[in-house]
Amino acid sequence: MKETQPDRLAARSIPSDSRHARQIARRQLITEAVMAEGVLRIEDLTDRFGISLMTAHRDLDELVARGLLRKTRGIVSAAPTSLIESSDVYRFSRQSEEKRAIAAAAMQFVEPGQAIFFDDSTTVLQMARHLPAKVPLTAITNSLTLMNELNQIRDLTLLGLGGQFYNWCNAFMGRMTTHEISRLRADTLFLSMSAITDDIVFHQSPEMVETKRAMFDSSARRILLADHSKFNRRALHGFAALTEFDAVIVDEATAPDHIARMRGKGVNVIIAPAARAEAGAEED
Repeated sequence: MKETQPDRLAARSIPSDSRHARQIARRQLITEAVMAEGVLRIEDLTDRFGISLMTAHRDLDELVARGLLRKTRGIVSAAPTSLIESSDVYRFSRQSEEKRAIAAAAMQFVEPGQAIFFDDSTTVLQMARHLPAKVPLTAITNSLTLMNELNQIRDLTLLGLGGQFYNWCNAFMGRMTTHEISRLRADTLFLSMSAITDDIVFHQSPEMVETKRAMFDSSARRILLADHSKFNRRALHGFAALTEFDAVIVDEATAPDHIARMRGKGVNVIIAPAARAEAGAEED
């Protein structure tokens, strides 16, 4: 693919510092556009931003390398599919009020003195703001984002799980990570997953499933955090049945038939009141 004449002329006339600044700004705008719409054709980006197809691919390759977007067959995506999970940046922006409510409700299972696994999900991340009120605690996580949130909390012992780093989720996973987990025993695990189908929890990434399963097997109590959107998605790799969790915390927007069905199977379903999300926001 050849660079166009306008691209070459622009590169000659603009100082390198200015070109770099424009490139950064353009990539930010591309990221925001894709995240806002979920999926876009790459050709649409060339029209929208007045750039060549070569420049569009170069920008997207950088954004893909940073784990922000996915690119395949002329399509760029931020939204999850049954095979690919979205980046943590995209997920953090979705169902944020519901996630705050669920995280606040999850705190009823946290007691001072516990050792707790926290996964890399953006829902579990919302629990960080509440943890200072529950210290002393030992927090164990594979999430680099959560490590950075927790490392300044007094009387909280932070155990960071290493291994192979994955940009798209800003977390460590793989054999080294699961080996570390297998040598630990925690009181409670808090986790979230991509999809719930037939009352089974699924995820697109087999590495993610293996890592979270290791946490699951090393914990005495397992709490699933699941906003209502999880029931409308599909993913490839099965993780666990809902009946294997000690509690499943959902938000008020979860369909009543889902709640009734789960409770009919003996699942301990807790509905997080929306008012808690508002209270949490006022405390910030």
